[in-house]
Amino acid sequence: MTVAAFHPIDVILKKRSGGELSKEDIEQFVRAVVSNGEAKRAQLTSASVTINEEGITDAQIGSFLMAVFHHGLTRNELAYLTTAMRFSGEFFETETLNSVVVDKHSTGGVGDKSSLLIAPILAAAGFEGEPFISVPMIAGRSLGHTGGTLDKLESIPGFDCQLSLERAMSVLRECHATIMGQTPLLVPADRMLYAMRDHTGTVESPYLITASIMSKKLAEDLDALVLDVKVGSGAFMPTYEMSRLLGELMVSTGEAAGTRTVALLTSMEEPLGRFSGNWLEVWECVDIMKGIRHLMSADLIELSLVLSGWLLYLAGKSATPESGATLADDILKSGAANDAWLKIVRAQGGDTSVFDSPKNFHRPAFKRTLHAPENGFLSSMDCKEIGWAIQRLGAGRERPGDPVSAHAGIESHAKIGQAVKVGQPIFTLYSEQESKMGEGYSILERNIHFSDTPPVKQPLIHEIVQQTKANKK
Repeated sequence: MTVAAFHPIDVILKKRSGGELSKEDIEQFVRAVVSNGEAKRAQLTSASVTINEEGITDAQIGSFLMAVFHHGLTRNELAYLTTAMRFSGEFFETETLNSVVVDKHSTGGVGDKSSLLIAPILAAAGFEGEPFISVPMIAGRSLGHTGGTLDKLESIPGFDCQLSLERAMSVLRECHATIMGQTPLLVPADRMLYAMRDHTGTVESPYLITASIMSKKLAEDLDALVLDVKVGSGAFMPTYEMSRLLGELMVSTGEAAGTRTVALLTSMEEPLGRFSGNWLEVWECVDIMKGIRHLMSADLIELSLVLSGWLLYLAGKSATPESGATLADDILKSGAANDAWLKIVRAQGGDTSVFDSPKNFHRPAFKRTLHAPENGFLSSMDCKEIGWAIQRLGAGRERPGDPVSAHAGIESHAKIGQAVKVGQPIFTLYSEQESKMGEGYSILERNIHFSDTPPVKQPLIHEIVQQTKANKK
C-alpha cells in the first residue's frame, strides 16, 4: 500500500477554505509540529529557513492556527487534534495505581487557589476504603493577570514541581495525589503550538484553548475531570457566552475520550478568598486545613467543597455531588486533608516546618493599605485589573520565565456587597520593592467602586455543563 506524501499546505488550504480535516490530516500535522520543535532543539535547522525533514515551517504552523482561529473546528476535528496532541510525547499510564483517577482544572483567575485544597481533600478520601482515588494534577504558572499554582507551591522552601513521570507515579502511590508541572516530554505538541499561538494572536480561540487544556488533562489517563470555567470581569474569556462555549467544548472533548467530564461556570467578579499572591495563598489554604476559617475565605471554601463534591461523586465515593461536598467538608474539618497535604509536600521535597507559623514566614519588605474613600457599599470591581495590580506588585509575570516574588500580593478586607465606612481597609498591598507599590495601589484605587445601595450579588456557581444537559443554578 502506497502512503500519500504529507504536504502541510494541503491541510492549511483545506481548513482556510472551511473544509473539514480528517483524522490523518491532523495526526500528520501534529507529528510534523513536534518534529519541527525537536529539530530546533537539536540545532539541525539552517539559520535562514526554519524547516525540518517533513517540510513544515513556522509560517505554516502559524497559518494553520490562524485558519482554525477564523473557522473553528468541528467536534470531530477537535477530538482528533486533542488526541493527537495528547499522545505526542509522554503520558501517564495509571492502571497500576488500582484507583479511580480524577483531576480538576480551572481556566484561571485572581486568588484562585482551590487546587491547594482539592488535591489534599481527594487524596485523603483516596485512603478511605474502595474505590481508591488518585489525583495526578498537572498545573501551570502565572501569566498575565492570572495566578499560577506552581508559583504558589514553589513559595514553599524546597518544593519540587518538576517531577518526572516515574517520580510522579511514586508520589501518587505514596500520597494519592501530586501537583506538578508539565514535563518537557509530556504533550510536547501543546507546548510548541502554544508558543506559536502567543506569537500569532490566536491564544483566545476556544477550540485551541480546549485542545491545549484537554490534551494535558487527558494525558493524565483520567477516569473523571471537573472543570472550573470562570465568568465575569476576571475571567480569561471576554463574555459569559464564550465561557459557556469553552465549557461545552471541553466537556464534549473529555466525554469523547472516555473521561467523565463536567464543567462548572463560576464567578470571578472579585478575588477568591482572603489572599491573592503566592505564599499568601498557601498561607490561607494551610489555615483552612488547620481548621481556621476566616470570614473572607468563605467563598473559597464553598467553591472548593462544591468542586470536590463533584469529583467525589464522579469517583463513586458519594451518591450525589451534594453529599460529596458534605464528605469533603467532613474531611477538611477532621484534619485528614491537612495530613494528606503535609504528606504530599514532604514527598515533593517541601519544608513543612513553615506551616507551623505561616504568618511569621510571610515577611514582605513593604506594605500599604487602601482605605474606603466614602461610606456606602462595595459595589463592583474590575477583577482583571485587580489581577494586574497583583502582577505589578511582583506576584506575577509579564513573560514566561520572569521571576516572581513569593511574598507580593494583596489581602482583601471586604467583599462585593459589603457595607463599608470611610477609612475602612479594603486591601492591604505587599511587595518586596517599594517602587512597585505605587502602580499597584493606583490600579486598585481606580478599579473598585462604591454605591449608596447594595448591589445585586452574583451567584458563586452560575451553571453546570454536562454532556447531555446544562443545569442553571
